[in-house]
Amino acid sequence: MIETAQAFGVDIGGSGIKAAPVNLEEGKFAEPRLKILTPEVSTPEAVAKVVRQQLEHFEVPEDAPVGIAFPAPIKPGKPLDFMANLDQSWIGVDVTAVFSEMCGRPVVVVNDADAAGLAEQQFGAAKGEKGLVIATTLGTGIGTALIYDGVLIPNTELGHIILDEKHLDAEKYAASSIKDAKDISYKKWAKRLTKYYALMEKYFNPDLFVVGGGVSRNSDKFLPLIDIKTPIVPAKLRNEAGIVGAAYYASTKA
Repeated sequence: MIETAQAFGVDIGGSGIKAAPVNLEEGKFAEPRLKILTPEVSTPEAVAKVVRQQLEHFEVPEDAPVGIAFPAPIKPGKPLDFMANLDQSWIGVDVTAVFSEMCGRPVVVVNDADAAGLAEQQFGAAKGEKGLVIATTLGTGIGTALIYDGVLIPNTELGHIILDEKHLDAEKYAASSIKDAKDISYKKWAKRLTKYYALMEKYFNPDLFVVGGGVSRNSDKFLPLIDIKTPIVPAKLRNEAGIVGAAYYASTKA
């Protein structure tokens, strides 16, 4: 692993597994990332083998912190009780133990939305912010991370917040995937997002919303149209956030 890297990050998704050494002084990749397609049958063993392959590719030293952003709520030492985007055989598995055993080294696992939120808090749009920051990722669903005075409140699933009797699940109404599937204009989508963020504003009184996900590259087309009082800004790290945040999180646990 290149000398400018202090930690290694992995971001596991339903379609791809991305990894890179991370320069934690700058919050950037120290080398170009390596992406490997997620195995079609994404069992714990199959996915963990890909992560081991990435560690070997970058020749990651045994003493380097390794963080893995994972698409599910993570409670260290406890079995997984929910899985949406990988094989259902993950349910009942101690995720950290599986990766540590397959990789032959201790690793740290964190929820993927939490990893992205931490990256924005340490290196991106929320850097230096005090109080409550709610980072959201708009994609297939809606991921959320709550960070208060720099401290992560892990495993929130506020993409599933109940909007009203008609729209029971927020992400089924306002996710980016819904916009694309129904060919909704940015203006109309912003009205849906207003309903979501206004309810989050009412319940949590945050000091800042940070909006990530691939669609954030077009933030100028919808963020100014979201009618709420709380400041709302686009994420800066975008698709790098999961890897950077996972690496950073691992460094804090080393």
